[in-house]
Amino acid sequence: MLAQLVRYLRQLEGPDNPSSIALAVLRRLVDEGPGRVTDLARLTRASQPGMTQLVGRLEKSALVRRVPDPNDGRGVLVEVTQGGRDLLARTYAHYAATFDRLFEQLDADDSAAIVQALPALSRLAEAGEKESAG
Repeated sequence: MLAQLVRYLRQLEGPDNPSSIALAVLRRLVDEGPGRVTDLARLTRASQPGMTQLVGRLEKSALVRRVPDPNDGRGVLVEVTQGGRDLLARTYAHYAATFDRLFEQLDADDSAAIVQALPALSRLAEAGEKESAG
């Protein structure tokens, strides 16, 4: 049943149709600040060439920009733009509206059970992120 929900969430298209990996990169940049392409690739389990291509597409769409690394004159970091932040906000608003619509189809007991489980699910997600970060 959890696999069904994960599949549904991955297929849920936002208003701008960002891929799940693009959203993950944007979210990481918002949460943790600018990062190197190599680190983004490692943290999202993407290949470096694939991440380079994704960053190029995101940059072309004005969702991210490349900036000099202040700690390494030869290095470059990727940072999210206001356009990227706005895209995340629109996408999350779309997700929230979708879940609101789905919740309307549930009975009160099911809705209450899900709401009660949310703090534990949040802690589970945080534990998984910490574990995957190493």
